Amino acid sequence: MKPPPEDAYAQMEMLTRAMEMVRQNYVDDSKITYAELVEGALEGMLHKLDPHCEYMGKSLFEDMQREQSDTSEGIGITIALRQNILTIITVREDGPASAAGVLSGDQLVRINEVLTDSVGIAEAMQLLKGKAGDEVSLTVRRPGTKQFLEFKVKHETLAETSLHDPMLLSPKMAGAYKIGYARISQYNQPTARELSKALDELEKQGMKAFVLDLRNNPGGLVDSAVAVCGEFLPEGTVVVTTEGRVASQNPPPFRTPSRSGKEPRKYPIAVLINQGSASASEITAGALQDLKRAIIVGTTSFGKGSVQTILPMKNGAAMRLTTAKYYTPSHRTIHEAGVEPNIVSALTSEEELRIAKWRASHGTGEAAALELANLGDKQLERAVDSLKGVLVFDAFVAPSLAPAAKPLESR
Repeated sequence: MKPPPEDAYAQMEMLTRAMEMVRQNYVDDSKITYAELVEGALEGMLHKLDPHCEYMGKSLFEDMQREQSDTSEGIGITIALRQNILTIITVREDGPASAAGVLSGDQLVRINEVLTDSVGIAEAMQLLKGKAGDEVSLTVRRPGTKQFLEFKVKHETLAETSLHDPMLLSPKMAGAYKIGYARISQYNQPTARELSKALDELEKQGMKAFVLDLRNNPGGLVDSAVAVCGEFLPEGTVVVTTEGRVASQNPPPFRTPSRSGKEPRKYPIAVLINQGSASASEITAGALQDLKRAIIVGTTSFGKGSVQTILPMKNGAAMRLTTAKYYTPSHRTIHEAGVEPNIVSALTSEEELRIAKWRASHGTGEAAALELANLGDKQLERAVDSLKGVLVFDAFVAPSLAPAAKPLESR
């Protein structure tokens, strides 16, 4: 049996009566205008839906519209609400926050003099805004050590790079196997093209397997993530679908682009993820996992698999509302669940800090590969070991699949 329809008028009457009770009884009459009460009701209503929904007042919405196209200056962090706590999801290794010692997973307690316990994402982003040279004070709680830490970070102009450290791993880590490595820090327009070029170079050097590092990747352009999957999947393969409440309004599935006759790369792949891997990076990992194309190593990803739409309102304000969810090829949603790795491997806060420092400053070429081998990155080591296992297995299986040799004829 269907549940009885909601009585909208009864609920609206209760809301109106509650507002009048507040207006009649609240101690401070300067805070009980209808405009302020309605705005507070909207903030609470959207906050209760999910962490990505938010009411933006007129001034906040105007600021966002003015500044959303200028992302070149900042401190190099992305933030989101995790269990209703404002949390730093990713830290760019080439940004000032990383240089100061901020880590992915740190919980924002204070921005300058503003406590963040009642601050939404849009407002926090405005508090973090600044021009190159401006300084912002951050107080964070580090869950791994229960410490409260203070950082002073200056805004810098950040380069829009996305592909980092393409290399063949050192024999100290990879042994006799030529295993490649590259890291994508975010998805922008040239990411897939940069990756394709790097893979071509590594293949010329004899690469037989590849590690794609998506740790602390906050996402970016979905089309770019789909194109990255297209490097390893046949063209026209469904990577992700977007589904809202009204099926007729859903866009077509995202499919891997044409490769102009070029075959997809077929060597074994491992993908590294962690709690800072979100959105488009989760789409990549989830698709390659579903399609049995990659081994996923690390810890469960963030779980940001939804689409937010900005809906302007008559009063000049706006709502950021979740209107659809992303689904992997097996129709698995990553929203609020994340992608679970095939091989679980976690790092301590000290190990994460050591890796972050190396990413911010390291050598090049063979020196970088040797530094990486000596870094003690347990997640990368597990990924490399898994690929070694695949290569060893392939070497064992290949002879058994070869046609049997004909016996010599006796004369």
